[in-house]
Amino acid sequence: MKNIMLKVSGLKVAYGGIHAIKGIDLEIREGELVTLIGANGAGKTTAMKAITGLQGWIAGDVQYMGESTKGIESHALLKKGLAMVPEGRGVFARMTITENLQMGAYTRNDNAQIQADIERMFGIFPRLKERANQLAGTMSGGEQQMLAMARALMSQPKLLLLDEPSMGLSPLMVAKVFEVVRDISAQGVTVLLVEQNARLALQAADRAYVMDSGLITMSGDAKQMLDDPKVRAAYLGE
Repeated sequence: MKNIMLKVSGLKVAYGGIHAIKGIDLEIREGELVTLIGANGAGKTTAMKAITGLQGWIAGDVQYMGESTKGIESHALLKKGLAMVPEGRGVFARMTITENLQMGAYTRNDNAQIQADIERMFGIFPRLKERANQLAGTMSGGEQQMLAMARALMSQPKLLLLDEPSMGLSPLMVAKVFEVVRDISAQGVTVLLVEQNARLALQAADRAYVMDSGLITMSGDAKQMLDDPKVRAAYLGE
């Protein structure tokens, strides 16, 4: 069995007395594609921020590659291979696509390989190559999502967290995003996916966790969850 890359134990997060996360446990092994589904306000994004060092916690622990991340800032975790594509994409609007990709590699100094990786991103995302010198802020939402994912990959992540990558996209672009997510996973990058489209997330993932009101309420094989009556009723609209 492959090594555990991420282990979250008893994690609690509070904002001004409100407990957003009430003690969750989850783990991801090397090479897995794991999804975290749940209704809006369940605490999914807060969990992602805690894992990546963007949010502190009041109890429990997050261990990445066998070491606690408590007190380690997000840029230091990025250097260790832990990257996130945030909800809302967060591209550098006044920079070109190429400049955004170069920013994704700011922790690296292997210039020749960086250039080779930019070309590799253009291979994965042909739309970006067509618009390499276009300002990111003038692109469509789907194109910006592609750029955000490509920029994160430029950091050569071992573990990639994706927060709502399909939000606000057309059905055609949603299908493209999930195709890329599966390709990224197939190339050996470990993925934690938070996604509102529970059906597509469960179809793509190896394992799944269901989060509700700051707690993990279910976990297991993602394909089996697709057939679970409770999941179907609550998250698949059936």
